[in-house]
Amino acid sequence: MDQVIREILVPGAPKVEDHHHEQLNAFLEQAKTYEPITTAVVHPGDANSLLGAIEAAEEGLIIPYLVGPEARIHAVAQECGVDLSKYTIVPTAHSHESAELAAEMAGKGEVQALMKGSLGSSELLAAIINKKAGLRTEFRLSHVFVMDVPSYHKTLIVTDAAINVDPDLMTKKDITQNAINCAHALGIEQPKVAILAAVEKVKPGMQSTLDAAALCKMSDRKQITGGLLDGPLAFDNAISKEAARDKGLDSDVSGDVDILLVPDLEAGNILAKQLQYLAGAKSAGIVLGAKVPVILTSRAAKPLERLSSCAVASLVAHKQGLTL
Repeated sequence: MDQVIREILVPGAPKVEDHHHEQLNAFLEQAKTYEPITTAVVHPGDANSLLGAIEAAEEGLIIPYLVGPEARIHAVAQECGVDLSKYTIVPTAHSHESAELAAEMAGKGEVQALMKGSLGSSELLAAIINKKAGLRTEFRLSHVFVMDVPSYHKTLIVTDAAINVDPDLMTKKDITQNAINCAHALGIEQPKVAILAAVEKVKPGMQSTLDAAALCKMSDRKQITGGLLDGPLAFDNAISKEAARDKGLDSDVSGDVDILLVPDLEAGNILAKQLQYLAGAKSAGIVLGAKVPVILTSRAAKPLERLSSCAVASLVAHKQGLTL
C-alpha cells in the first residue's frame, strides 16, 4: 500500500527496498576529497558516541578530540575493543565541563566542528550559546535534517525539527537562512524553499500562513538571500507538482523543493520521523548558526546517518572556510 501511495504522489518513485541512499553516500564521497575536520567529540561516554567518532575518523572525515572523563572513555573503549592510542583525549570531570571546554576550544579556533556525545542536547547547546565560548553569530541556532528519501528525486532538507520549539518570524528568518547556507555547502546553488502550513492561502487566524507570506516578502527585499521561497504551501503541494496544479497553484517550488521549513518543532519532528519510519528515509543531522557546525544525531541513528552527519558538517566547515 505504501508503494501505491508513493506512485500516486511521485510517479516512478523507486521502491524503498531498492534504494541505496545514493545522495547521502555522495556527500560522504565528496567530504572525503577534503582534509578531515578537527572535531571536539563532547563527552563520548557510551559505545554509540565513541564508536561513531572513531568510525568517522577511520573514514577520513574527522580528526577527533575526545573531550570527557578519561577513565570512562578508556573503559568504553575497552568494552568495545577500540584502540585509542591514535587519538587525543582532553580530560574533564563531568559532562558540564566537557560541554564548556569543547565550546571554548571551538571558539578559540582549536577545532572546526563539535560532535555531541552521550550528554543531553540542551546541555551542549547551552554551552555553545554562552557568550564566554565566543561561538555566537548574528543567527539563531537551528537544526537541519538532510534527508535521503527513496520516494523523492533529490536531497530534502527539513528544518527546524530539533531546537526551536515555537519560532517567531525573525527566528524563522534565521532558520531559513541557515538552511539555505547549508544547501549551498552541499552544492545546491539556488535551493527552493517551501514554507509549510496546513493551507495554501494567507489566513489571519493562522500564524504560520502570515509568517510564510512575510518570509517570502523578506526574500524579495533581500533580507533572506540565496534561495527561492514560496509559501504558505501545504506538504502535498510542496512535494507534488500535480497536487499543486490540482489546486490551481503555479509555483516554481512545488514538486522540486529542496528545503521544507516547518511551522514549529512538533510538526518538523513528526514529519522527519514519518519520512524515516514510513518512507525509508535516512538523514544527516547538524546544528547551524554558530561559528562552527555541530554534529547532532539521535541515539537511534544508523551508521550511515552518523557518518553522513560528519560529512555534511565537513562540507559546511569547508564552505565557511574554517581553518586552524
